[in-house]
Amino acid sequence: MSDNSHIEWTDASWNPIRTRIGEKVGWGCQRVSPGCQHCYAATINHRLGTGLDYDAKGIAAAEFFLDEKTLVKPLSWRKPRKVFVCSMTDLFGEWVPDEWIDRMFAIMAQTPQHTYQLLTKRPERMRSYMTLPGRGDLQINRMGRVAQYISSPHVARNLDWPLPNVWLGVSVEDQQRADERIPVLLETPAAVRFLSCEPLLGPVDLGRNMYVGRFFDLGTPDISWVIIGGESGPGARPMDVGWARSLVSQCQSAAVACFVKQLGAKPYEMPLLYDLNYSRPMKLADRKGGDMGEWPEDLRVREFPI
Repeated sequence: MSDNSHIEWTDASWNPIRTRIGEKVGWGCQRVSPGCQHCYAATINHRLGTGLDYDAKGIAAAEFFLDEKTLVKPLSWRKPRKVFVCSMTDLFGEWVPDEWIDRMFAIMAQTPQHTYQLLTKRPERMRSYMTLPGRGDLQINRMGRVAQYISSPHVARNLDWPLPNVWLGVSVEDQQRADERIPVLLETPAAVRFLSCEPLLGPVDLGRNMYVGRFFDLGTPDISWVIIGGESGPGARPMDVGWARSLVSQCQSAAVACFVKQLGAKPYEMPLLYDLNYSRPMKLADRKGGDMGEWPEDLRVREFPI
């Protein structure tokens, strides 16, 4: 797979966490919530990787390993990039040892010209990794564990935590996942925190628990960026564009950057005066609903955090 990404909100992907079974090499993960149902990464792994599904059986059957060649690739990327980290798995899955995460953070620390975007459905592990001191024989904190893998003594001595070029985010496909994951993200140290509301499977009220636009005692903004997108691909589930419109409005009211990625394969609209059993499908030429020219004007929003 190419390092360059076709995902609109990033420039490149970086996937050092790999799997193998026999001579086949691929990727691995395990579905944990409704947003995972039609996982694009699982589809790619079926076609180009080990052929195993992203479930408990696939996790048990595959051998996970840290791909050393892929690990160091960002060191050779001179032009600044936005980098989606582990787009084919979850960096904070239980199959990923802390040491591997340490080594990846060391690479990120050595390449401050890049912006790294980490997205997880397992925010508890991410919070634990970012906040707890290191465990084991070394008896040093997380910064020390990361620093030991940094080749430059100057960078290692002057390591900032959390890393200023690393954004941390959680997937939020519906209100239940918002209520479960966002509070954990807010407890996680990060230079930038963001939400990926894709695939958006229902309405999400970010303001009902004062998630967006609120500041902690230390003056650190809580959520800086919200990505919005409908589902595409085989079996795509419908998205009411009103759900997306609501999130855009919430972001604008809270001065939070908003990025509408796509409307998905099956967007629909509810009329202003409507029968609850009636909806109007939107007919779009782009099969992913990704052509902004076909969208309502108020949804043509693609912003990044400053």
